[in-house]
Amino acid sequence: MFSKEESKRLKQDFWIAFGKSFPRKWTLYNTKIKGLTFKFQFNLKTAEVAIIVDHNNLEVRMELWEKLISLKSIIKEEYLPNATFNDSYPINNKEISKIYVEIKNVSIHNKDTWQETMIFLSNNMKKVEAFFQEYKDILGV
Repeated sequence: MFSKEESKRLKQDFWIAFGKSFPRKWTLYNTKIKGLTFKFQFNLKTAEVAIIVDHNNLEVRMELWEKLISLKSIIKEEYLPNATFNDSYPINNKEISKIYVEIKNVSIHNKDTWQETMIFLSNNMKKVEAFFQEYKDILGV
């Protein structure tokens, strides 16, 4: 087991190492479409790259989600074949919609899985960004 401080330090060390290994400005929150963000996540069991739809207005959120769903076959065929689509994903006492790919059996506490995870995160976020660049005009709300 790791203490809270050790866990915090490992998380910081991972993200610093990731930034040094894959130096680039990721789109993440800068999509210019309100309620649409991209996210990296790495925890004790999995790592994930996600397209998040979390607009505060449910109607707008669902409109944006429907646009993504209309592109589902393209996303799965050309960008993220293993993507999971979840229109109702609970997080922090609210509900979001998200499309994500994940890798299992990796842990932010296990440095032996870091390189594999960094490659997974980088490769899949590049695919998310490539999809977004190609279809951002369709997604604009």
